[in-house]
Amino acid sequence: MIILVLNCGSSSLKYQLLDMRSNDDFSLLAKGLVERIGMEMGDITHTVTGREKEKLRLPIKDHAEGINQVLALLTDKDKGILKSVSEIDAVGHRVAHGGEFFSSSVKVDADVIEKIERCCELAPLHNPANLLGIKAMEKLIPGLPQVAVFDTSFHQTMPDYAYIYPLPYKYYEQDKIRRYGFHGTSHKFVAQTGAELAGLDMAKSKIITCHLGNGSSITAIENGKSIDTSMGFTPNEGIIMGTRSGSVDAGALTFLMDKYGMDTAKLNSVLNKESGFLGVSGVSSDSRDIEAAAGEGNGRALLTQKIFRYDVLKYIGAYAAAMNGVDLIIFTGGMGENDYISRAEICKRLTYLGVDFDEAVNDKLRGKNTILTKPGSKVKAAIIATNEELVIARDTMNIVK
Repeated sequence: MIILVLNCGSSSLKYQLLDMRSNDDFSLLAKGLVERIGMEMGDITHTVTGREKEKLRLPIKDHAEGINQVLALLTDKDKGILKSVSEIDAVGHRVAHGGEFFSSSVKVDADVIEKIERCCELAPLHNPANLLGIKAMEKLIPGLPQVAVFDTSFHQTMPDYAYIYPLPYKYYEQDKIRRYGFHGTSHKFVAQTGAELAGLDMAKSKIITCHLGNGSSITAIENGKSIDTSMGFTPNEGIIMGTRSGSVDAGALTFLMDKYGMDTAKLNSVLNKESGFLGVSGVSSDSRDIEAAAGEGNGRALLTQKIFRYDVLKYIGAYAAAMNGVDLIIFTGGMGENDYISRAEICKRLTYLGVDFDEAVNDKLRGKNTILTKPGSKVKAAIIATNEELVIARDTMNIVK
């Protein structure tokens, strides 16, 4: 089954074309990125597996035009991999927010579109763009099956005491203010893959997944189900991130609003675009730049690293307590997979849980699925490279076949 996976942002779209023969038997045919949609000139990077990368610059007025260009490239005689768009069997879409409507991936119909639209106020930067991708495909290839895969759905198994905020209950009833959690496709995939690598049955295990990157979240997974996660009503809650603050005392925010006359738009900008690694270090939102500056003795860069590692440690400890133990701790995402120094600093402080960390295996290891603990370690730790597009393709195949 040939499946096109689309991840539409506000001015960009990422895509992958996969040949899904089964859940475990598949091949990546092509992938790419369309950027600067709606601007004077757009950019497309397109790669067919085994061939040179293609780069194009042309006007792309909207998402429909961007997807049209992707389909044209996929079927181009020289640059493509398909003879016709009719070879595509289904499209899988990443959708940021499914609210309380969706606890699993679903085939798109009018009712699903209406519910995604109702969730736009919960994810105003993401859901509208995700909908543009769905509607563009509907227009370009009418009747082609489409599936929506939600960032939030994996976390719908959380118990109410984990997702309800201690605000007046009417705000949950009226406005659905609660913890939703994000990165669900990543947490689900790495937990499944990590359990297999560690020789565990995910349905009978306690797993903590650490998705660490420019956006970071940590999830407690007990017997295959998410029971708690660090991101909340928005992706700003939890640990320090590239430009997002993570959890901050709400009283400090109202203080700043009063003192500097900030409106909500300015405060949102401070919390989401000016904080985190960038705000504390004053250097960059990129952990690699922070690492370089820390290596040169920059005090605020060193402080940023300490805050990040301490935040991760706190959540691991909290989730081990919540589950009354842990069998496996997984590191994934750009930093989780590649920042071997932070992995070592974190894991060396988990001996109380029973983590017998193998520093020699971890040293300079990047992006390779590997057990990071010594044989016989009571609690295992591992790197698992995430693949959210594969989760979307698998769900799409299983729903439409």
